[in-house]
Parts: sequence; C-alpha cells; structure tokens
Amino acid sequence: MAEMKQFGLDVELGEEVAQGLYSNLAIISHSTSEFILDFATVLPGVQKARVKSRIILTPEHAKRLLRSLQENIVRYESNVGKIEIPSPQLPPEAGPKMGEA
Repeated sequence: MAEMKQFGLDVELGEEVAQGLYSNLAIISHSTSEFILDFATVLPGVQKARVKSRIILTPEHAKRLLRSLQENIVRYESNVGKIEIPSPQLPPEAGPKMGEA
C-alpha cells in the first residue's frame, strides 16, 4: 500500500487500485446535483462495451476536476508536445452508392 501527501492529507493507495483500469471511452451525464463519469473499454469488432468504473461527483468537484485536467494537459504538452486528436473515422458504407450498379 502506498501513501501520498495531497494538500496536507494522507492518501492511501491500495495495491489493487494502484494497478488502475484501462479506459478508451468515457460517458458523462449529469443531474442537478451530480455528474456521473462512466469509464469503459471499447474493443475493435466488439459491439458492446462494459463500464469498468463509475465516478459520481458534485458539480463543484466536477469543475475542479476539469480545471485540474486542463492544467495538467498544459504541463504535459509543454514537456512532451501537443496532443493531437485524430478526426473520427467513418465506417465504410454497406451496399452500392447512388449511381453505382
């Protein structure tokens, strides 16, 4: 078990949690009182993704998380380089196109 100091607070990180979960899909929803972040993994050729983790935040904490992510991305890009987000690839259309036989 690892311990960290964060804002004068002792934070414990258990071995199982420290290994983390891989996610390449985040689904964000909200109500008037909370933001819900669902993290899932999408695999090529598989039509179903299973949520691996759900985090529920107050609106205030969600905004703090947004600011912290923005600050960390700026630091990352200044050290490593700009993060490029590729354009989404559209799936090839099935069947003939108009004017094709």
